[in-house]
Amino acid sequence: MDLALEIFRKGGPIMWPLLLCSFVALTAVIERAFFLFSQIRRTDLAMRKTVMELMAAKNLKGAASRACESDDSLVAALSEGLQLPPEQALLGFRRAAEARLREMARGVSLLDTIITAAPLLGLLGTVTGMIRAFSLVGGTELGAPSAITGGIAEALIATAFGLGIAILSLIPFNFLTARAERFRHELQDAGSALELAIAESSTPEPVSPVASIH
Repeated sequence: MDLALEIFRKGGPIMWPLLLCSFVALTAVIERAFFLFSQIRRTDLAMRKTVMELMAAKNLKGAASRACESDDSLVAALSEGLQLPPEQALLGFRRAAEARLREMARGVSLLDTIITAAPLLGLLGTVTGMIRAFSLVGGTELGAPSAITGGIAEALIATAFGLGIAILSLIPFNFLTARAERFRHELQDAGSALELAIAESSTPEPVSPVASIH
């Protein structure tokens, strides 16, 4: 603990905004981890299949009845569309899907900002550290090389800390981005199935020639 505090102190004043970046990134990752865990628990693949099969059979009322029983995010989005009249169902689903996509992507832009900002802050610490080190050259501090090396240490520590934050934030960022993209494709597939079901259910049945004679 004492060693960590000593390293942090040697990193210079730029370490404080870097510490804030690390805290924000950690908070975002923890919040997203709890969110994804709750999403996984609510995922109901069997219900998704049932609702899709009912829509494929043009049984929109049956699909709506079953969809409202599920907490699955995708099925819930379908339910919001299926509860509406057929001409409004697709629009209702798209609105619900967009809301759930925003919920899924929450925190991703924050991590993206941290990934960009942390190395830049580390670079700023490098610059300020090297300025402090070179400002001592030619002065009385030449007799105390530890003061000069302190500036170099500040530069290296800040750079390493900034890069470390960016690297550790990049892993959950890529994972969350992939999850959001996969969910987006699942919503697109569900929307296409709903659109096809609405189009087929609104198509009038062909009249038999024999029936028309009678």
